[in-house]
Amino acid sequence: MSSAPTSNPAIGAVRTALGVSGVLSLVIGLLILIWPGRTAQVAVAILAVYVIIAGLVNIAIGLFWRSGWARLGYLALGVLFIVAGIFSFANLSAATAWFGVFIGTLVGILWIIEGVVSLTTVGHGSKARAWTIFFAIISILAGVVLLFSPLLGAVTLFLLIGISLVILGVFQIVRAIQFGKTV
Repeated sequence: MSSAPTSNPAIGAVRTALGVSGVLSLVIGLLILIWPGRTAQVAVAILAVYVIIAGLVNIAIGLFWRSGWARLGYLALGVLFIVAGIFSFANLSAATAWFGVFIGTLVGILWIIEGVVSLTTVGHGSKARAWTIFFAIISILAGVVLLFSPLLGAVTLFLLIGISLVILGVFQIVRAIQFGKTV
């Protein structure tokens, strides 16, 4: 039983990719679990940078657009993006809390819609009728709960993402070590 890896360069590349993605998942997951507030602020700061860049791009498009309402629209949109990015940086903790409330509210609404849509499928001869009804009720209830506490829901989801990233990162690192070894 040999455990030496083969010398195929493709196997080495896959192992490296698995290892790098595993380490990134593990590190980001640990950052979320150890410093959830600061990590969320960094994520919002990255989004703010993106929004400012998108604003600059829209202004550039507006400046080079022939003329008319589209030109004004691109210029106005660019200015709004830049202002939103600057306001986000001016009070990063408030922007992070607002983003959490937005995400929590959005997920709550989506869960309610998902539950209602599931209920509409109950009469279509499904063998899983009871499970569909159960899923729909749980989805609607979870959505309503999330709407009443969207920030707490967003924080909970963020921490679950952190836990998932740690677990998946460890598995990915183990896969990288084991990939390409003969038994």
